[in-house]
Amino acid sequence: MTSWQLVRLFAGTFILLSLALGIPGSPIFVSQWWLAFTAFVGANLLQSALTKWCLLESIMRKLGARPGV
Repeated sequence: MTSWQLVRLFAGTFILLSLALGIPGSPIFVSQWWLAFTAFVGANLLQSALTKWCLLESIMRKLGARPGV
């Protein structure tokens, strides 16, 4: 997988997990504060789209992920 694919995989996983933990009707509900984490991930995706820089992608590249094309 390329670094940008890994970023999308992580972001999607974190968003779905934090929604499951933050929505009161969910069977694995913990606290509504998990929705703040959902907003944090969304804000980071927005920031990376505007600045063309993503910290997670930089970390993945340093760990050996192939750069995306």
